[in-house]
Amino acid sequence: MTQNRAAWYFAWALLAPAILYVLVIVAWPLIETFRLSFTDASLRKTTNYVGWRNYLKIFDKDFLEIIIRTFTWTFFSVLLKMVIGTFGAVLLNCAVPGRNLFRLLTMPPWIVPMAIGIFMWGWMYNGQFGMISGLLQRFGLSDGPVVFLAYGTSAYWATIVTDVWIGVPMVTIYFLAAIQSIPRDLYEAAWTDGASRWMRFRRITLPLMMPPMITMSMLSLIATFNSFDIIWILTQGGPSGSTTTMIIDTYQTAIGSKRYGEGAARAVVICIFLSLFCIAYFRMTRKLATAQKA
Repeated sequence: MTQNRAAWYFAWALLAPAILYVLVIVAWPLIETFRLSFTDASLRKTTNYVGWRNYLKIFDKDFLEIIIRTFTWTFFSVLLKMVIGTFGAVLLNCAVPGRNLFRLLTMPPWIVPMAIGIFMWGWMYNGQFGMISGLLQRFGLSDGPVVFLAYGTSAYWATIVTDVWIGVPMVTIYFLAAIQSIPRDLYEAAWTDGASRWMRFRRITLPLMMPPMITMSMLSLIATFNSFDIIWILTQGGPSGSTTTMIIDTYQTAIGSKRYGEGAARAVVICIFLSLFCIAYFRMTRKLATAQKA
């Protein structure tokens, strides 16, 4: 009994730092945010309970457009990361001269501090002295300066391109590790049977990469959905709100306008969406594991 009790105390002593971290860093901010979402908290000293008013207010036409824009922005960004990362991993896995150098060259977007990389893209998008506008004019594809960040559609896709540039290296390296874990015997057997490169890729590589692809797509989806730095540094949600996503709108409401109650309600909505993503991910992985066992 004494030994069991000592082991029990020792186990709780080891878990105490993690439990304290979860309670202080994770649980308490979530609870406080949920509480604030039902108040009119602002810079005023007094705070009043307003019920569901903050939630009813955010689900107007403008916020529904922001939700749709957030999902489309996330969808295109994650899709491009997955496609480019997959083919990039396949190419980096090929036995070509200088393969290690090519693998090394995929890392700079991931290694360079995000803010510096985003500022670099901001200079490239500049219409007066940006590299992209200069090349378009030099090759006769544009009659004058192209100010990408000054128009809604071009700014929208410019932020997506920047996010893809930053996120592709991690996806590529992750998929490269997944490809290298596939037994070579499978490829040799398929090659002996006369399977082409495309057939080997479709019948061996893709099916065995599916679990890592689901995991990476979900991690990338959550990170992209919460992406703040890229949009804020490049456009701050403009022009005319064309790049305003849910996280940008939450920041502008809570920090910019000092309407903490409304901002907390928007943060709760974001948390609900991300929780649904996680639930869908766990269900997909569970079904995939069941199918593999069968």
